[in-house]
Order: sequence, then C-alpha cells, then structure tokens
Amino acid sequence: MKKKIKFKTADLCDQHSNDLIIIGQKFNSYGKESSFCGEISTIRCLNDNSKVREALNTNGCNKVLVIDGNASTDCALLGDMLAEAAFSNNWSGIIVNGCIRDSDVIAGIGIGVFALSTIPIKSIKKGIGDVNIDVTFMNVTFKPGDYIYADLDGIIISKKELNIM
Repeated sequence: MKKKIKFKTADLCDQHSNDLIIIGQKFNSYGKESSFCGEISTIRCLNDNSKVREALNTNGCNKVLVIDGNASTDCALLGDMLAEAAFSNNWSGIIVNGCIRDSDVIAGIGIGVFALSTIPIKSIKKGIGDVNIDVTFMNVTFKPGDYIYADLDGIIISKKELNIM
C-alpha cells in the first residue's frame, strides 16, 4: 500500500538545510501527486525506455525513480501505461530528465511525475540503459540509496531518510 506522506520541501530545508542538496524546481509536475519522496533508484537512458519499463514493472517499495534521459526532447521516456504500472507497483514518484507523453491521463494517476516537457513520440526499445548508477544532471548527482523529497517548490536530496512526521 502506498504511504501518503505530507511534507513541504521549504519546511525540510528550514529544519535540515546543512545536510541537504537543494535543487530549485526546474521540472513540470504531471502526476496527480504534486509532492512525493522516497529512496532513490536511477536509470540512465537516451531515447530508449526499455529499462524504465523493466524497473516500473517491479515492486518500487515507495522509491522514487530518477531517469536521466540527457534532457532529450526527441521522444518520451514515460507514458500513461508505465505511469499506471508505477502506481500499481508502489513507486512513490518518477523524475524524468527528459520528456513524457499522455500527460492528460498521467494527471489522473495517483503518483508524482516530474519531467522537463512532453512530446507525443514513443521511445525506441533496444534494451539499452544503465540501472542503479550515479546519474548527474542540473549539476547534481543522484545516488541510488539516497533519499529524495520533491514538491512544487523544489527537490532536495539527503543521504539519510528525514523524519517528516
């Protein structure tokens, strides 16, 4: 069962700022949930969402999938079927350094989805990509096992899980 955690990144920054990596909000929110958090899992892929599909079809255990698509606008790395799979498989959220599609449908799915933009073109499927490695974009390194907290104000990363209750 997906746990609903209410928090504001602004409050977390006030309480823990010395221990956080803080990223201003550069993404658009597309999912039904505008705030989400969890342990980071990563994928690096360029215009091929095969590894994204594999990951989102496994139990996400309330994790956040960070997808580094190299900010490509050539195709979408996430669509409504994968967002629905993520929701059904207990992922807390998805951050895409790239594009998604089916944004109108994704808006009704109870998961957080942040991406740079939308495009209607689907990705190629060649099974190419790297899973659970450090990925760097926007001058920030996202490390599997660290924790991420995202809302409309920004994204913060912590080496340990924050007490937000």
